[in-house]
Amino acid sequence: MIFFFVIFIILLIWGKFCEPNILLIHDYKLESETLPRSFDGTRIVHFSDLHYGNLNERQLNKTINNINSLKPDIVVFTGDLVEEGFELKDNDIKVLVKYLSKINSKFGKYAIQGNHDVKNDNFDNIMYDSHFTVLKNNYDTIYNENNDSILLYGTDDLLHGEPQIKGFKSKEIDNISYKIILIHEPDYIDDFIHDYNVSLVLAGHSHGKQVNIPLLSRLFLPKGSRKYYESYYEINNTPFYISNGVGNSVINYRLFTPPSINIYRLYSK
Repeated sequence: MIFFFVIFIILLIWGKFCEPNILLIHDYKLESETLPRSFDGTRIVHFSDLHYGNLNERQLNKTINNINSLKPDIVVFTGDLVEEGFELKDNDIKVLVKYLSKINSKFGKYAIQGNHDVKNDNFDNIMYDSHFTVLKNNYDTIYNENNDSILLYGTDDLLHGEPQIKGFKSKEIDNISYKIILIHEPDYIDDFIHDYNVSLVLAGHSHGKQVNIPLLSRLFLPKGSRKYYESYYEINNTPFYISNGVGNSVINYRLFTPPSINIYRLYSK
């Protein structure tokens, strides 16, 4: 009995004070026949779910330093900047802009809203002031030095917004072969993945289950990630990656699913 009590206390301490301060980097190599050869070696860094308010300034600084150490060509943020219910003060906004502005990226920085961002009136201004392009049911075309292009499309939030990708039917983008879609809630992928030709889908929201206890972990999955919550799937021949996120939501606690950021190295087949 004492043994189990000691283990319980250790897990409480580990999940509260230790694991949230770990930051893993997941490095993926992606090969695609649709990627223009001139984009070979392009590095996309993907981070998500900061939940500032639960995340502190020291952890934010660590995240940004790790992102820059990867020398990204493109940076994408898939939502949940601030923990819902956390009252942002002027100094908090200055802190977010200060650190997010430090992220360096060759071709640009992009963000979409998460469910915690919809009620945050400061989200757009913080991201714009940090030199991010906010995508909300629209896209941006990224050109390299050879004038070849790839497409980045970001959707609105599933739970509190109206996500749609009608822009994929635009004749203006028919000739772009490599298309990436950013979504916040992973389960939204079923709404479009079988109807459109997509090269890569990136999401957040699930936190990798955040509290990953065998047999109980599904109880901690938020709505919108109850079907898809693992780090990788392949659906309709499309790679689909879900970030573990950097911060914690609802409870400031993680267990057996450390915070992480992803880097995708793109190569043509």
